[in-house]
Amino acid sequence: MENIKNENYLDNVRHSASHLLAAAVIKLWPDTKLGIGPTIKNGFYYDFSFKKPISEEDLPKIEAEMKKILKTWDKFTHIEKSIEEAKKIEANQPFKLDLIRELCKTTNKVSFYKSGNFIDLCKGDHVDNAKDIGPFKLLTIAGAYWRGSENNPMLTRIYGTCFITQEELDNYLKQREEAKNYDHRRIGRELDLFSFHNEAPGFVFWHPKGMLLREALMGFYNKLQKSAGYQLVSTPILLSEELWHRSGHWENYRDKMYFVNQAGKKLVLKPMNCPGMILIYKERPHSYRDLPIRLAEMGEVHRYEQSGTLNGLFRVRAFRQDDAHIFATEDQIESEIKNIIDLTLRFYKILGFPEVSIELSTRPEKSMGNKKTWDKAENTLKKVLNNLKLNYKINEGEGAFYGPKIDFHINDSLSRSWQCGTIQLDLFMPEKFNLTYTDSDGKPRQPAMIHRTIIGSLQRFVGVLVEHFGGAFPLWLSPIQAIIIPIAERHNQYATELRNEFLNKKLRIEVDSRNETMQTKIRDAELQKIPYMLVVGDREQVQKKVAVRSRGKGDEGSVLIGDLINRLEKEVENRE
Repeated sequence: MENIKNENYLDNVRHSASHLLAAAVIKLWPDTKLGIGPTIKNGFYYDFSFKKPISEEDLPKIEAEMKKILKTWDKFTHIEKSIEEAKKIEANQPFKLDLIRELCKTTNKVSFYKSGNFIDLCKGDHVDNAKDIGPFKLLTIAGAYWRGSENNPMLTRIYGTCFITQEELDNYLKQREEAKNYDHRRIGRELDLFSFHNEAPGFVFWHPKGMLLREALMGFYNKLQKSAGYQLVSTPILLSEELWHRSGHWENYRDKMYFVNQAGKKLVLKPMNCPGMILIYKERPHSYRDLPIRLAEMGEVHRYEQSGTLNGLFRVRAFRQDDAHIFATEDQIESEIKNIIDLTLRFYKILGFPEVSIELSTRPEKSMGNKKTWDKAENTLKKVLNNLKLNYKINEGEGAFYGPKIDFHINDSLSRSWQCGTIQLDLFMPEKFNLTYTDSDGKPRQPAMIHRTIIGSLQRFVGVLVEHFGGAFPLWLSPIQAIIIPIAERHNQYATELRNEFLNKKLRIEVDSRNETMQTKIRDAELQKIPYMLVVGDREQVQKKVAVRSRGKGDEGSVLIGDLINRLEKEVENRE
């Protein structure tokens, strides 16, 4: 089928399936009120307001009705109606009427799509023939506020997926089942890395082992970016409300901000690090000789996320963002962006993510500045990507409100894609804050500002790492790199002496001196996914050796302490 070659075709299939879902629900529960049914990554959903609650046990019944209805459907027919006609069609659908009231501000025509006896307010797109809707599966049910506002009614969201072939669907469902075994929330609890508590919903409680993992990651990351010319800074967590008005964030992020009122002055828990770094830049005059200036901060930011969207480490209300901001002359922009791309791809490769896809997002509908400046910024990003001969996809209208951006998506061990890094070229905020430098002719010039993150949210990235490795981290990242297992109590002193030797070499090691059998200790160490188990008994104590058991290989025999330390140091250094 020729249409399958179109990259938007699968989205059309899934959107058509969402209409089929809505038709089935209306058939089964005629008094249901309809929300919206867009496509999402790997599937689709539709929001409903049911008179009586339904559960996931109802999904097979809905699926069966969808298959039954599909047999009667032919084409998706596009119909345009006036605002008044549209209101009559949706007279009993309050959420559709809400959408129509919004549409009438910009148009006098409303778009519908009809298939079989079902008609739905919709701008498209769909497959030409309903029979082209591929095999589908309803997945889960969740709650969702209408239009994402807690001030609106809570609706029931039914998630589903759809593919072109049964084989693709089967592979996806198998992957979902496998992913349950890699759930970072379960692994984090089992490995004692972090926890979540009702006393602070959306906030992470980091345990000692989780902090060791964070420190290992950030130690390497900071070393990498320092070698690339970045200077580390830190900015306050509370900043005045006025600053966020000036930056433009107030208009775009107000609903996600936390506020503190002190002595009649409103302060904001920063949702972004950008304005703080701008204030550092403004603290003293700069010459063209100073530029580029590369400032980096792993800053703590807070964003109010609705309770229904919170998802372990993947969606939290407080997180550390590895922001960097580069202040550069116009002539330096291209080389700086190239250097960022090189640094980003190098970091991901070392972390075990060699497959990276790149997207370029252009001017959104709600944006700062003029089109001419936006075109200039977009063309600059395109030029760098083209010169590097990198493949990329263009996302029209998905840029940041202050500039176009390059996004990096990494693929994990389960072939899932995660958007982490981003480069945003900002030619507007420097103007709003009156940023300048003195050029070679003695005249003031406005620098360009490049926003850059590679890790993104530290919390989210750790979640990705946990699921990518299934908790079995490489040695350099493992919170506990080795555990010494004394066979009997009389070997505890030798085990402690060994631990101190390893600690002096900055290796993270523990001793399991519990009154348990050696087999129990080995089993527990394996469950904790510790890379190396070092067993010591009478023979090892006399020979100054350890019996090595490594994760994935099993028993490796006895090794001299010095040789093992050298081996582990080399493995850590090479980040194997």
